[in-house]
Amino acid sequence: MLPWEKNIPDFLTERRNIVIRILFTAAFALIFINIYAPLGVNTWFNISQLELFLYSSALILTGLLVMVISRIIMFQISRRHKLSYLQYGSWELMELMIMALAYTLLKIFFLHEATNIVDDYIKSLEITVLVVFLPYIILMLYFSWYDKVKKLEKLSHQEPENDSRQSKLLPFYDEKNVMRFSMMPSDILYLESADNYVNIFYLSKQKVTHYLLRNSLKKLETYLEPYSFIRCHRSYIVNFEKVKLIRKDKDSLKLELDAPSEVVIPVSKTYSEGVLNEFVKTGN
Repeated sequence: MLPWEKNIPDFLTERRNIVIRILFTAAFALIFINIYAPLGVNTWFNISQLELFLYSSALILTGLLVMVISRIIMFQISRRHKLSYLQYGSWELMELMIMALAYTLLKIFFLHEATNIVDDYIKSLEITVLVVFLPYIILMLYFSWYDKVKKLEKLSHQEPENDSRQSKLLPFYDEKNVMRFSMMPSDILYLESADNYVNIFYLSKQKVTHYLLRNSLKKLETYLEPYSFIRCHRSYIVNFEKVKLIRKDKDSLKLELDAPSEVVIPVSKTYSEGVLNEFVKTGN
């Protein structure tokens, strides 16, 4: 797999980080344009500093609207399909171009200051890249650092032996971080997404039953990493210790679980490589 075909880290599409990026970029742009006046933006119009502040605020609000709409769409797509670096980079470029177009149209139809549309668009694109690129790099470094800190904290609280983890009750927390359900990991078969809830299927007295938990599969995927659970589909996480058979049907993979009744879980193309790697690792 080529580097740009790999999936981007989850922290780039987390809701909290998206909100932080939008607000930080807007604040940075407002300060940057009014203090440093990139590309001589303060000489574009014969206006006072106060008028420049008002015009720049209108520009930033326009760009903010474009970014909010773009990030909402990206967030919804990322919940269903993981984005590659190439897809994410292309999305970023498209977002910048649309923002620059919005600025150009604002200048033409509201400020009535158009000279040459192509030149105005190129100049708007230059300023957009300059203003957005700097806070983006700052936040990328911060998000990456914060993600590593969280992972290190998680590792520090993990038991050194897998058998020790499997012999203890595994608590499940809801979206408000309240513990709702707890059981032995070895009795859990799989988890299935159900809108804003997750169904946890497990064995009880040799019967398959389930518990409905208000949480997201994405959050639980990270939480269950220290255990033998693996994401195999946008709607499923399976306990790999319970997989007794992997079979290929036409163009897709299926996981058959060790349960009293037949339980077959689909494997999507997005997660097939990870499932096969886990199978090879377990086999070794």
